[in-house]
Amino acid sequence: MKQEKKDIIKKFKPFLWSYDTGKMDLDLDKKRIITNVLNLGTKEATDLLFKTYKQYDIIDAIINPLPGEWNNKSLNYWSIIFNITPKKTYRKII
Repeated sequence: MKQEKKDIIKKFKPFLWSYDTGKMDLDLDKKRIITNVLNLGTKEATDLLFKTYKQYDIIDAIINPLPGEWNNKSLNYWSIIFNITPKKTYRKII
């Protein structure tokens, strides 16, 4: 089972190019994975994403977007697809 999860993460690697996917976990990093695949992924990648994660996990990642991580057009598109409204999030300025 563990190897199967690593194989799935490898398929998402092109959309997680700035992360060490060898250290990523499908469960612990699901919001990051969902965000990046929905923002940058191909049809094949999004199909795999929908097979890998439950719909409520995907919807949660859209409703509660990671601040500053979403492309506005992608967030708008997926919001329309799921008929939901994302919360406004902002990056903290230090």
